[in-house]
Amino acid sequence: MSEKPCGFNPRIGLRPVREFPLQKPWAKRLSVTHPVLIAGPTASGKSALAMEIAARDGGVIVNADAIQVYDNWRILTARPPAEDEEALPHRLFGHVGRTHPYSVGEWLREVEAILRGPERAIIVGGTGLYFRALTEGLAEIPPIPEEVRAQGNALREAGEMDVMRQALDAESAARIDLANPARVQRAWEVLQSTGRGIAAWQDDTPAPLLPPESCERLVFTAPKDWLSPRIERRFDMMLEEGALQEVEDNLPTWDPTLPSAKAIGAPELVTYLRGESSFEAARENAITATRQFAKRQRTWFRARMKDWQPIDPD
Repeated sequence: MSEKPCGFNPRIGLRPVREFPLQKPWAKRLSVTHPVLIAGPTASGKSALAMEIAARDGGVIVNADAIQVYDNWRILTARPPAEDEEALPHRLFGHVGRTHPYSVGEWLREVEAILRGPERAIIVGGTGLYFRALTEGLAEIPPIPEEVRAQGNALREAGEMDVMRQALDAESAARIDLANPARVQRAWEVLQSTGRGIAAWQDDTPAPLLPPESCERLVFTAPKDWLSPRIERRFDMMLEEGALQEVEDNLPTWDPTLPSAKAIGAPELVTYLRGESSFEAARENAITATRQFAKRQRTWFRARMKDWQPIDPD
């Protein structure tokens, strides 16, 4: 291995990949042919582990992060740096235009094509819904018409979430997180456009692309006390690398309703660039938002990935 191991990313403070404990029992048992799934909260070091496995056993690293797909963000979303992408094959990173409403269904279709290819896939990211769709199946819900999505966006922007909640069918309302605006809007849009609740669509879910027995599933535990300082350190490194300029480049066409606008830290830095907050307040708010996001990720993984191999990144 070279003097500077591939996978070392000083911008986001990851350890060199050679230091990952691939002599641990779980690592020695990894199949060299089965796809590998690596989930975990933001800033936990997933990408470096994926690089090490790919460097050791071969494979193509596939993105499973809903925001890293967009081409207008690299620094702020901690996409792999260009040197990592050159060192080992990467797929589905930064390949979608910022205005495109990329969906889990699109991601799943693209992953299916990769799984049919000659290289073993190492799928890494923090979007739990992607992994759930991959290993449990995805309901084949028709695309939402633009006019319905526009109505949903308008209600959400007007703070009328209760209108959408009250319109849901009982089964769907009981199944989704009613405190999550995105989930409520999605369920409302499905009901409005198809006349059928999202729960009913989910009950007709086809077989998954990767059943548990056909892949290796790893999830980073990343305790709060270990992860929080990394989040702050990483955001400061992002700022040093030009995250503020990246947000400024997006400012002329900024639209907070776009999925790509959900990049953590972007809304906060936009407020600073527009003179609506101080730089220090924007920085603190972005770090707080990242920590809150990581907490939601950890909660989701604990609830949904109990049978995955836990990895302690420390």
